[in-house]
Amino acid sequence: MERMIDIAPDIRLWVEESGDRTAPPLLLIMGANASGLAWPEPFVETLGRHHRVIRYDHRDTGRSTEIFGKRPYAITDLAEDAVAVLDALEVDRAHVVGMSMGGMLTQLLLLDHPDRVLTATFIGTTPLGGIPFEAPGFPPEFLALWEEMGAARDREAEIDWRVRHWELLHNDPGDGTGIPFDPEEFRRLEERIIAHTGRHRAPVAHAAAGTDGLDRGPELAAVTVPALVIDSPNDPLAGSACAHALAGAPGNARLVTIPGMGHALPGAVLPRLAELILSHTSPPAERGR
Repeated sequence: MERMIDIAPDIRLWVEESGDRTAPPLLLIMGANASGLAWPEPFVETLGRHHRVIRYDHRDTGRSTEIFGKRPYAITDLAEDAVAVLDALEVDRAHVVGMSMGGMLTQLLLLDHPDRVLTATFIGTTPLGGIPFEAPGFPPEFLALWEEMGAARDREAEIDWRVRHWELLHNDPGDGTGIPFDPEEFRRLEERIIAHTGRHRAPVAHAAAGTDGLDRGPELAAVTVPALVIDSPNDPLAGSACAHALAGAPGNARLVTIPGMGHALPGAVLPRLAELILSHTSPPAERGR
């Protein structure tokens, strides 16, 4: 079921609910400049056998309102959008799964709205500022590609750019330690997202959003909500160093590695990823079965 929700007089967000409506809610929060449709359909369907799955388009992505050009905002505002989605759907508490920037927003939820989060799962996530770890830095090929992020392109050129971006995020070194990249898988994904959005122009607002209020990592030590951190060792942006640092921050977190995984959700990782999340979100008495 799809709907538009009003979170401010001039901001509407696209929201989709699927799965078992009688089961515990699970909120999926995607990364920067990414539509909720970036969560792969088979993954959403698997989670939906055990949860009321909620995903949404951030403002300035997908079918949600484009507002940044008129009224700039901060990353912290996007965390409050997640709360607004739960409020609109009358969800008191939900399991929350965050990917990349979505994981940063999930950390903010744990700090500011812990009563709304049943469990937290982090995928490809950098910890909030103030937690010491050795950041790898952005690879030069990313910096070169990001220089072209907002450039005007026709539809096919835009899809080609996005697929190349996914290939870099996937980060298969070709030495047997990664997961082979299937460009057609991600081409189909981006074609679906463009059809859903109704335009092919690349969303870029989140790259310019304010970053004030993100240096709160040490506060995570007081968090008791059960947290699962996925270590994606081939992730070029938020690899093992980030995952280990994040797993050591909250008071109740565990770390699990998915070998060969990069900063993407290819079909090859989805069964294991869903298995880990469903084990994490199951009632305590059932975990480990």
